[in-house]
This record gives sequence, C-alpha cells and structure tokens, in this order.
Amino acid sequence: MSDTEGHQVYTGYERAAIDRAGQAEAFDAIGDRYDDVFPHKEGQLTAGAWLAKELPAGSRVLDVGCGTGVPTARQLADAGHRVTGIDISPGMIELGRANVPGADFRLMDLADLETAGLGPFDGIAAFFSLLMLPRKEIPVALRMLHGQLRPGGLLALGMVEADVDDFAIPFLGHTIRVSGYLREELRQVVSDAGFEIDGEESFAYAPASTDVSPEIQVFLNCRRP
Repeated sequence: MSDTEGHQVYTGYERAAIDRAGQAEAFDAIGDRYDDVFPHKEGQLTAGAWLAKELPAGSRVLDVGCGTGVPTARQLADAGHRVTGIDISPGMIELGRANVPGADFRLMDLADLETAGLGPFDGIAAFFSLLMLPRKEIPVALRMLHGQLRPGGLLALGMVEADVDDFAIPFLGHTIRVSGYLREELRQVVSDAGFEIDGEESFAYAPASTDVSPEIQVFLNCRRP
C-alpha cells in the first residue's frame, strides 16, 4: 500500500505536469564538485544523526535525492542501517555507489517510488530534494513519502527557507529550479501530509561558491503516527 488509504498518491497528480528538464543534467555536470561547494553540512549531519539514532538497529532507510551518498547514505550505513538511495542524476548515482558500496542506489524519480515496490521503510531522509519540485507537487510528494513509511516511521526533512515557487537560480554554472516555504507554512504543509513534527532546527549556511547565495536551512524531525 502506498498511503494510509491504500492508493497511490501520484495517480491523482497530473504526470504530464512533471518537468525535471535540466535538473538531472545540471547535477550530472556538477558531479563531485557538489561536495566541494557544500563542504560542511552541519545541519544535515545533525538531522541524519537523529534519524540514525532514533531508528531500531538494522532499519530500512530511504535517502531521497541521495546525491553522492555523502554524508547521509554513508552516515546511515555506518550506523548499521540498510540504506536505499534514489536520485534522478546518473552521475550522482555512480558517485554514490563508489562512496557507499554497502548501500543500494537506484536511478529513480521520486514520483515513481510508490510503484517500484521498494517500501515500506522504517525511516526516510529527504535533504533538499523536495525543494527541486514545484510547490504544487511538494504536498503530493510528502503524502507519498508518508505512505512509504511504516506506522511510527521517521522522516528527516531538510529544506531551504524561501518564499519561492519553481524559481530559476544559477547553480555552479548551470540553472536549476527551486521552491520553498517560510517556516510556519512549511510546518503546516508537513502536518497536512499526516506527519507529526517532533523537532526543528535551523542553520545559516554560506556555500563555498560566489554564485550560490547564503541560505537558511530548516530541518524537521517528523514521525508517521
């Protein structure tokens, strides 16, 4: 089953409206430079540590938008969990497999997750992957992830605080499109998707690049009741 009602959430979403054009290509081209430009990731490490610690030993964990596998897939695998990472960038998947050979990496759009038969999971990490979606899709994706969790399962969510919708930004010589919410609206969207929010932290972050703006990163520790 894919959600609390037992139907596939994305069946009600206009799939023709899904446009990832340019997103995967940008991350393919960026490759391992991503970790050089975003070298510290304190907030992501903190949220990943919460997820790794709160889950029972040997839990099945999904890393959505896993990128290079560093730090999250590696952090969770090193904690003894069974990690599946998904990403739409073939280049990132290749790097993930090299960086975290103990994890299972799949080239996959999250919109295809509920038909892939990979779940259910005990925990999910979604760090800065949902911000790559238009706003109208983010609540759908959250409901889908809710359905991929076992009851009592955990979601560690990372977003950038910004009042934007499918907004084009320069990113390491490429253009990507991002969406975001101000903090209270983000909390409401997550709650409306069926999650309880157990904790919240925010971090000011300045990437090591002149064409990537400083940002406020918000991390929510969530639970499926």
